[in-house]
Amino acid sequence: MKAIVYSRYGPPDVLELKQVEKPIPKDNEILVKVKATTVTVADIRARSFTVPLSVWLLARIALGFRQPQKNILGMELAGEVESVGKDVKRFKEGDQVFAASLVGFGAYAEYKCLPEDGPVSIKPNNLSFKEAATIPIGARTALCHLRKANIKKGQKVLVYGASGSVGSYAVQIAKCFGAIVTGVCSTKNLELVKSLGADKVVDYTSEDFSSKGENYDVIFEAVDKSSFSACMKSLKKDGTYINVSVQVPGVRILWTKMTSSRKIILGRNSPENSKALNFLKELVEAGKLKVVIDRYYELEEIVEAHRYVEKGHKRGNVVINVEHKH
Repeated sequence: MKAIVYSRYGPPDVLELKQVEKPIPKDNEILVKVKATTVTVADIRARSFTVPLSVWLLARIALGFRQPQKNILGMELAGEVESVGKDVKRFKEGDQVFAASLVGFGAYAEYKCLPEDGPVSIKPNNLSFKEAATIPIGARTALCHLRKANIKKGQKVLVYGASGSVGSYAVQIAKCFGAIVTGVCSTKNLELVKSLGADKVVDYTSEDFSSKGENYDVIFEAVDKSSFSACMKSLKKDGTYINVSVQVPGVRILWTKMTSSRKIILGRNSPENSKALNFLKELVEAGKLKVVIDRYYELEEIVEAHRYVEKGHKRGNVVINVEHKH
């Protein structure tokens, strides 16, 4: 089968299209014929080994010290079940599925084996494979972190980075929870964020959200580009600060946790099961969750796709078509 392989950390050019052995599902696994995948910020970091110093050692252990342990990237996918292991009960041949492959990566390939009890679910019936491939990481990350904030109807939520993959889903999911949502984004994305249901939008290129005198119950930092002090200035005394990009708290975050009643939620991997995907599937099929896709690329164009995402200005998601052209 075709796959995008990398054998060393570095720029997008380290990614190469190669023929590799087609995987065989274990007794508890399904073999998925991958139709589409995405390029996420997590893929960029794993490829280039661009990680915060605070998690450098843990990342080296997880990804590989001298070279990548898992040499096929790709952390979310949509496709069709080609075969199932003998113990599989939830899926059958021909099922259309979408899944996160964050643990083993491997979605940049024509086929991927997934454990039946992992984050894999039947694809929403009103989405294409390309659309469905954008949900398992971005939307699941937004959902799992917002749930921890225990949002009540009428509470005020600010989403910083509201036009990106995680942020665009966070705006919509917070609205589903009954929140009054303010989205922060650049000038060109103001109308997009409004169309996702944001009650207010702030253009960070011309305004500082923290100078507007608004206080929020929840501040959701989706891109780790806001000022922490500005967020604390605008967060209610018993409010919740979420930063999905930061895993290890710095001194200022630790001090805030020790000296205030504010709740701090940092980036953690979402539970590796299908519950969140099933919930998101229901939202999509009910018309409450829209997918934002910036660009499409073919599998053979993965280097160009990585170059584009690495610039840090994508709107929503960048999708890779992995359709089989035999």
